[in-house]
This record gives sequence, structure tokens and C-alpha cells, in this order.
Amino acid sequence: MSVDRHILEILCCPVTKIPVKMLPAEKLSDLNQRIGAGSVRYLDGASVDKPLDEALITANETTIYRVDDGIPVMLEELGIPCSQLHDS
Repeated sequence: MSVDRHILEILCCPVTKIPVKMLPAEKLSDLNQRIGAGSVRYLDGASVDKPLDEALITANETTIYRVDDGIPVMLEELGIPCSQLHDS
């Protein structure tokens, strides 16, 4: 189930108020591989323990928010810093 496009048009990051968009499939795949390897954490420090079916990313590409059953989970502590997608 995908996020309704009308809702997507008004959603923004709860912290920065920057608009969000759907995370592209290739970035979602990369993120899920890293989740499977145990190397992804939420902003609150908890480990992301299951792969994401869908996700939203801020327009400035700093934070990812999971989407569960078509419902965006826009909680600050459950944001995923995009810096974890970059190779060190």
C-alpha cells in the first residue's frame, strides 16, 4: 500500500519542516541491505530491526522516515539519518 499522493503533498519533516518525497527504489534497496547487516539506527539510537517496504526522505536528503502499511511514521526519534547510507 502506497502513501496517498495528496497526503504526500502536505507532509514535511516534523523537526525541520522540510517537505518529504518517496525514497527511490535503489536507495530503499541499499538501506534494506544495510538494515539486514545490522548497521542502521534510528535517531534515538535504537537499531532498525526490520526492512522497510516504503520510506520517505526529506527533500534535502538528510532524514528517512519509514512507511508502515501506507502510513508514514513521522516521529522524530524514528527518523533514520541518511548519513548511514554513505560509505565511510
